[in-house]
Amino acid sequence: MTDFIALHNIHKTYGKPPNSFEALRGVNLSITQGEFVALMGPSGSGKSTLANILGCLDSPTSGIYNFCGVNVSDLNLKQKALLRRNYIGFIFQGFNLLPRTTALENVELPLLYRQIPRKERLKEAMCALEMVGLKQWYNHQSNALSGGQQQRVAIARAIVSKPLFLLADEPTGNLDTTRSVEIMEILKHLNTESKITILMVTHELEMAQYASRKIVFLDGNIKSDSNTESKNTETQIMQSQTKEFK
Repeated sequence: MTDFIALHNIHKTYGKPPNSFEALRGVNLSITQGEFVALMGPSGSGKSTLANILGCLDSPTSGIYNFCGVNVSDLNLKQKALLRRNYIGFIFQGFNLLPRTTALENVELPLLYRQIPRKERLKEAMCALEMVGLKQWYNHQSNALSGGQQQRVAIARAIVSKPLFLLADEPTGNLDTTRSVEIMEILKHLNTESKITILMVTHELEMAQYASRKIVFLDGNIKSDSNTESKNTETQIMQSQTKEFK
């Protein structure tokens, strides 16, 4: 598989000397299509800055960001907006749903921006709600739903336009453990069954274990980059071997 996301020597500096702050310090990173990556690190480590750059919500001070072979740094604001609209889905910790509107209306919003005909919009929005187990709740207002249900609606909204890349920023941060597991199971299913590439920013190690790869950030750069699936497999093997000797 070829890299469909590649970062080369990415720097991001805020402010001007002598009060400038270097949030990213020469980051090099590649992500292949179909990966599920968990991005971790303490506050101020640079992980959110990196996620904003990957989502075309911010631009690096220097360096090259390639998305599907396109140098994003060469795109103007309108082109970046089109890239976000057509290829990237976003899930936020705070859900960011429109109040006093139904689950269906929230989910169809990205298709409205793309000027998709109403009949097709409604069909695709209902399909997305069904994928997250909320088809029967389509006519409920978002502010009448539980936190877990609201996050499901947010996921449906993020995937309704069939993005190649899904950015999830602390998607379980406002949820209890049971609801968090439900959301992570949905994300895992979207990754394995729909082949959506996912990058998830999280502080929770338990949630990071659902990803196939874990990247830890510290002081504006990558501290560690590991394959969680291989570690889980190694753990299972060790556990089975241990049982044999009991």
